[in-house]
Amino acid sequence: QVQLVESGGGLVQPGGSLRLSCAASGFTFRAYTMSWYRQAPGKERELVAGITTVGGTNYADSVKGRFTISRDNAKNTVYLQMNSLKPEDTAVYLCNGRRITTMYWGQGTQVTVSS
Repeated sequence: QVQLVESGGGLVQPGGSLRLSCAASGFTFRAYTMSWYRQAPGKERELVAGITTVGGTNYADSVKGRFTISRDNAKNTVYLQMNSLKPEDTAVYLCNGRRITTMYWGQGTQVTVSS
């Protein structure tokens, strides 16, 4: 069955870094655009970053220059390197895989930025 399993979240101080990973299985990973979304309490889910099958990337304005998305098709894994973290980055971060009309979601990993 399809699985997207996120890891790497946790508690970090402002200015710190975290690297999120999302391990995929059960579908042809290399054929899917992969993205990271986040959802904070009381807020709508928002796109953080995406990476296409050929490596093109896009980012939310709020994370440009601080976050980097990458993928390793040999490992069926997508990453999100998060630097210079701010309290407003606190949210559950969810992995997403999309191809045409098919979409898969992970369960999410909590990121908390606080001193």
